This record gives sequence, structure tokens and C-alpha cells, in this order.
Amino acid sequence: MTKLLEEAVEKLSLLPKGRQDELARMLIDVAASDLQPYQFTTEERAGIEEAMAQAHRGEFASDKDVAAMWNRFGL
Repeated sequence: MTKLLEEAVEKLSLLPKGRQDELARMLIDVAASDLQPYQFTTEERAGIEEAMAQAHRGEFASDKDVAAMWNRFGL
């Protein structure tokens, strides 16, 4: 355990038990996501494969299409 994490645990130990449990659950969730890589769904994998195929064929969005997308989101 790093020194910084030790310091954080010390400070968290001063909080009420319910809050400690809430924060502990958050840390466990974060650690679990780092320890278990994301698994793509069948649909996501198919989308990625199609995007890669389009890139290999040189099929990219035009500058006009990209600008329109940014404008749609106000950027």
C-alpha cells in the first residue's frame, strides 16, 4: 500500500461508520474495474470490427461531416 493510500485510510477512519462503508464500496468498485478488464458485448465487438474494416478501406468521415457533428453538440 502506498503512503498516500495509508494517509487516505487514516483520514477516512475518522468518518462515521456508514460513510466509511459507502466510500469502501466505491473503492472496491474502482479496484474491481481495474482488475477485471471490460468485456465487449457481441454487438460492441461487431461495431469495432466494422469500424476497423472501414478504416482499412479508407472510409473516413469528411471534414464537413466532422464539423457538423461538433456543431450539433455546440462545440
